[in-house]
Amino acid sequence: MMRRTIIFSLICFFLSATPIHVMAQLETMQIYRIDSIYVLPDSAQPLPLEDFFALIFANHPIVKQADLLQENARQEIRLARGAFDPKIEANWNVKQFKETEYYNILNSQLKVPVWFPIDPKLSFDQNRGEYLNPERFISDQTDFQQFSAGVSLPVGRGLFIDQRRATMKQAELFVDMADAERVKMINKILLTSAKDYWEWYFAYYDYKLLAQSVEIAQEIFDRVRMDYQFGEAAVIDTVQANITLQNRMIDMQQVQIRFIQTGLRLSNHLWNEELQPVVLSDNMVPIQSENFQLVPDRETLDILREQAENNHPELRKLELKRGQLEIENRLNRENLKPRLDLNYNLINAPISPNGEDAQFLWTDNYKFGLDFSFPLFLRKERAKVAKTEIKIQDTEYSLMMRRREIQNEILAVYTEITNTFTIVQQQLQAVNNYERLLEAELFNLESGESDLFKINFQQDKLIESQSKLLKMQANFQKLKATLYWAAGIPYLNYDLEPETVDEE
Repeated sequence: MMRRTIIFSLICFFLSATPIHVMAQLETMQIYRIDSIYVLPDSAQPLPLEDFFALIFANHPIVKQADLLQENARQEIRLARGAFDPKIEANWNVKQFKETEYYNILNSQLKVPVWFPIDPKLSFDQNRGEYLNPERFISDQTDFQQFSAGVSLPVGRGLFIDQRRATMKQAELFVDMADAERVKMINKILLTSAKDYWEWYFAYYDYKLLAQSVEIAQEIFDRVRMDYQFGEAAVIDTVQANITLQNRMIDMQQVQIRFIQTGLRLSNHLWNEELQPVVLSDNMVPIQSENFQLVPDRETLDILREQAENNHPELRKLELKRGQLEIENRLNRENLKPRLDLNYNLINAPISPNGEDAQFLWTDNYKFGLDFSFPLFLRKERAKVAKTEIKIQDTEYSLMMRRREIQNEILAVYTEITNTFTIVQQQLQAVNNYERLLEAELFNLESGESDLFKINFQQDKLIESQSKLLKMQANFQKLKATLYWAAGIPYLNYDLEPETVDEE
């Protein structure tokens, strides 16, 4: 214990005995202010966040995957429209036995489904044969041919809505759901990318900061070593200067590793037009955006909360899901009605089988049919209605809860942003004060009231405060991206909207 005390006393003695010549050398030491690290070398290639987002939006696989949602929604629309496609049907049956034509039956139809529940139908029949069913008999006066035109009309179940119309309406809502899901997916990848970008930003400028500190430590070490060689400095001064240099080189190397790691993590979001992964070039560096210090005000908060209430992707999806369920519920309630379908067909009118105009009468030359069915207990139909209403209520609860969570999340992030900005300003003042302390410490050299230990101590504190400021600024930018993400603003309020594509 006594030995350690003696060694410590000797070190303090040598530090306090730093020659005046060494002090004069230290007076010329340059103080690097925080703004100096933002000056980029000529070889650097700046990569603003806006350009980084544009690259992601153009080629990222998740963005491409999100675009597939819209294409899938368009195919859902096409699938639903298929229920309204005109349909041609034809049947031809012939029986020939022992040189006798039992029957030769040809039936062809053209059905044209429409939105309203009146489905037109055109039919052409050609029937002949020795053993033809009497109901299929057609006179030879028309060459065994018969033409009919008619409609079918549901006057009970299916009059106001049926399966095909319900599917069409749900498909239209599905398009909007796909668009909301697409925005949600892209916003998520952009938020992750923004956070990685600002981590890269902090690592790069922290590396530049420590590189400057190494230059300062190297300059001090070289001067002290030169003075030692001329006998004007003690050996312990060179040890102290060398320790400072080594510590700062270690810190710089650690930050350099972090800069490389953050750059590689940032490269995960970069792809070329051929969807091949791209690695950031060594000379590519982050820069501050124009609105770097812009702080969202209370008016912006109110706008964001209102936009989130009306257009947040998650809320839109829940509202559209509720809309689909309401359509399904309407259809299920329609199925509670009895089925009563009317069919009316004119025979050989308004044109004859040979294509000539023919006079028709509603009470003559026609076919009429009526189809009726009704389950007595309606257990299946009533159960479907009850289940759908349960799903609607469940969606309502989810919507209420998610709306509340989103509003609180926006408010929480906004509060953190404003507080963080205040802390950043306070830290900036602290940096300025540390710069003044270092200047004052250098000024004290003129009167011999300072030494190498004090200079290094103030320099370390300045570097520590500058690095802390950089980290706070990066976190502040992360929070701003998180605020727009929490509000569900498409593409985090960046102009990345692609050109619109006309739907089929």
